[in-house]
Amino acid sequence: MKLPVQFFIIAVISSVSYAEHSLDKPSLEFIFEATVTLDPPREVGKTKYGVRRIIGINGGHFEGPRIKGVVLPGGADWQTVREDGTADLVATYSLKADDGTIIFIENSGIRTATAQVLKRLAKGEDVAPSQYYMRTFATFEVAESSPYNWLNKSVVISTGMRKANSVVLRFYKVM
Repeated sequence: MKLPVQFFIIAVISSVSYAEHSLDKPSLEFIFEATVTLDPPREVGKTKYGVRRIIGINGGHFEGPRIKGVVLPGGADWQTVREDGTADLVATYSLKADDGTIIFIENSGIRTATAQVLKRLAKGEDVAPSQYYMRTFATFEVAESSPYNWLNKSVVISTGMRKANSVVLRFYKVM
């Protein structure tokens, strides 16, 4: 009996060890925690995508094992709130490290929870971060000659916590 060529190809592929082709599970390295202070939200209103809000960034600070400094005023979080209350977040702002290096950051993600929790957050109440989901991914731009050039070449994610007049973010490099 003559077997089709596909049978032999499958047999060869199956005989290759899975371990030879497996990929490492990513791990996370803590980079820094930032407390970003915010202006009151300005509502544009309901747009074709949802309710648009602009929340000005007026300062803050950040600190981690290899970097520390302040959040510069002048950025904003450009939010779109969907029908179900989920907020699509796109924040752009600048950091100034203690050595004077300016770092541009764009941080995008979502914040979602039950309707009850979202109402509490909207009132400015402190809500345990375990009661809602706030995750982002960040891209950085920094001078290539700076000691923080590694940020230009990193995949970074964060967890977040909304406070009445600020947001706290913990940033992690995906290894």
